[in-house]
Amino acid sequence: MRKTKTFSWILLCLLSFSFLMPSLSAVASGKVYHIPLENEVEDGLKAFLERAFNEAIEEGAETIILEIHTPGGYVTSADEIAKIIDNSSIEVVAFINSKALSAGAFIALHADKIYMVPNATMGAAAIIDGAGNAADEKRNSAWIAAMEAAAEANKREPIYARAMADSSVPLPKYRAQEGKLLTLSAEEALEVKYSEGTVSNLNELLEKLNLSESEVVSIEPTFAEKLARFITNPIVVTLLLTIGCFGLVFELFSPGFGIPGIIGLSSFGLFFFGHTLAGFAGYESVLIFIIGLALLVAELVVPGGIVGIIGGALMIISLLFAGESVVHMAYSILIAVFIAIIGMVILMKFFGKNLHVFNKLILRDATTTEEGYVSNVNRIDLLGKMGDTITPLRPAGTIIVDNERIDAVSEGSYIDANRQVEVIQVEGSRIVVREMKKGVDEI
Repeated sequence: MRKTKTFSWILLCLLSFSFLMPSLSAVASGKVYHIPLENEVEDGLKAFLERAFNEAIEEGAETIILEIHTPGGYVTSADEIAKIIDNSSIEVVAFINSKALSAGAFIALHADKIYMVPNATMGAAAIIDGAGNAADEKRNSAWIAAMEAAAEANKREPIYARAMADSSVPLPKYRAQEGKLLTLSAEEALEVKYSEGTVSNLNELLEKLNLSESEVVSIEPTFAEKLARFITNPIVVTLLLTIGCFGLVFELFSPGFGIPGIIGLSSFGLFFFGHTLAGFAGYESVLIFIIGLALLVAELVVPGGIVGIIGGALMIISLLFAGESVVHMAYSILIAVFIAIIGMVILMKFFGKNLHVFNKLILRDATTTEEGYVSNVNRIDLLGKMGDTITPLRPAGTIIVDNERIDAVSEGSYIDANRQVEVIQVEGSRIVVREMKKGVDEI
């Protein structure tokens, strides 16, 4: 009887173990998504990370490792990426492989865990404007608060996050120089609990996380996403808009359709391609732009100017709403238009004579006297001749010279009728005379 009970217990244990095996196997074969966050933080990167996170969620990944190597980037893009991390139902581990500065540090602080390689750094997160100067007090205050909130959300001491964005925070132990922004080394980050550990590479990190047996799925941006990242960079956006404006203005004022028009339309096409791929522009923006362009072209044959104004307004509206930020797009458009106008002026002023296309834009023919063109008859043959006034000159009137009636003016004084005068000056149709005084030697 006792043997039967013992056998039953052994059988029960074996059955239980067999039921547990699938779940243990599932854990061992779980997926870890390895996603790179490299180079500048901008809108195109946000679109790539959104796609990668969605794929990880759909595939049931247990962990996302975000490998960070960035000098920083744009605040709006970093904020959107932080939201993607915060909204993720999957554990996110920031693996700082080299540096996570500025916007990169802000993103890393939103991760559930942070690991760094031995020579990695994190910090130096002050916000600056487009000219490279410190941002105004209002924006800087909001950014510092966001840095502190990111640290507190994952139970990290917020003073270090604040010191990364505010050089006035007193932390002499971790600053190489007073008055500088805080940048933590891997050792310092571990000491202040801004890092869970220091690892040499991805494999060592997987071991630390007990994920060495898991399937690692590495996500890389596609060619289209890389192109979108490049195109949506604010500097490239301004450059594309400048080339587009310059090309279209050039083309609209020259007959036919040629290379400037092709270059201009290609620039706008690249702009909309990148922003559509990044998820910022919809097809309605492209449609509005095409309608506006058609109306602008129609202005060349439809008099009045209203059609052209409406077309230009539609094009600007489509560009404004094609970007992530209307304000940033407005700045880019203004800069592009300004540069395009300056470029046109420079080309016409300094290179116009040497460029064949400008011969169609600018009237260069002059009606010079040497080529036989005269605006009126120049009566230089009258110089020095004598005549009589038919009417008083006040100072204009009529004189008669060699039986020819001529309109003339005096030097400025009044000359009565029936007085003798001399023609002293001829300027085109202007005949100037002087009264001859009796008893005075004539010249």
